[in-house]
Amino acid sequence: MKTDGSAGRPAPFDDLDRRLIHALQTDGRAPFSRIAEVLGVSDQTVARRYARHRGSGGLRVLGLAEPRALGEVEWLVRVQCAPDAAVSVAEALARRPDTSWVSLMSGGTEIAAVCRSGSSEHSDALLLQKLPRTPRVVGVAAHCLLHEFYGGPQSMISKSGALTDEEAARLSPPPPSSHLRSSEEDSRPGPPAEPVVLSDADRRLFEELGRDGRAPLADLAAATGWSPTTVRRRLEALRADGVLYYDVDYDLRLFGYGVMVALWLSVAPAELAATGAALAAHPEVAFAGATTGPHNLFASVLCRDTGALYSYLTTRVAALPGVRAMESAPRIRHIKGPGPYFAVGPAAPRSRR
Repeated sequence: MKTDGSAGRPAPFDDLDRRLIHALQTDGRAPFSRIAEVLGVSDQTVARRYARHRGSGGLRVLGLAEPRALGEVEWLVRVQCAPDAAVSVAEALARRPDTSWVSLMSGGTEIAAVCRSGSSEHSDALLLQKLPRTPRVVGVAAHCLLHEFYGGPQSMISKSGALTDEEAARLSPPPPSSHLRSSEEDSRPGPPAEPVVLSDADRRLFEELGRDGRAPLADLAAATGWSPTTVRRRLEALRADGVLYYDVDYDLRLFGYGVMVALWLSVAPAELAATGAALAAHPEVAFAGATTGPHNLFASVLCRDTGALYSYLTTRVAALPGVRAMESAPRIRHIKGPGPYFAVGPAAPRSRR
């Protein structure tokens, strides 16, 4: 494996690596032969690059369920802890199947996480009964995610320009067929008219895809009890219905990002939609969504270093319309991303929220 000479760390992604990651973000299960054709390299080159980075923990493809398509509600949760308890509480949260994007923030006394519930009616049980009970937790705040301006199948890599628009179009699957447009201003598809109900076999399928979005059909068939042909058809149907999407979780450091910050903005209601759309277009923004609470617009921001972050906050963020107040919290340790929690493995900052 190539290293950069600094304590044996892997070398940063080169141009071909970035193009491969962009291709996988566009279609996580695209055959290597089709990716190779678009990238202009051999099948073997694509396979070797992917195997090397996946083996080193540099990237992994995940197959994930779209919460809105299942009728689920997402909550952005902030847990205040005593410093000596923060890691254990964060790891307890990370082990739960209904959490994702668990991180230690600021000075190590705040935990940020995304929690999912079947509906808003189940939020009390989620937030009050299921969160770890310990006297070292001194406060919990939860904000319901009302609208997603950027995230889900969209990624920072999609803004990188690693692939041209024509190359990305050649790899892009057909858009979900059963989704409705959420508004005239928002070109992203909205959730299905009725929530999709997953079977037990579907849930086992998503468990496997959450570990490896490119898992062979034979492995998925063994997990679900279906034939490989049935698995392939079900994957196609879930994706066509907007339930399944693929994401690439990658080491942010290898992409040149040294700072990740949670940004909370308080925006005038009349300006919220326009401000959220403008924020989502910023190349530094990995995720943006409208939430409940006094800070009604949230974003995950990635920058090269603190100097770049300062420049971003004082220029593009400062120019956003209707912003009344801003709070920022740097992430100091990543605990869990969008997929299952792995207690053992490479400790690396991951993409994106």
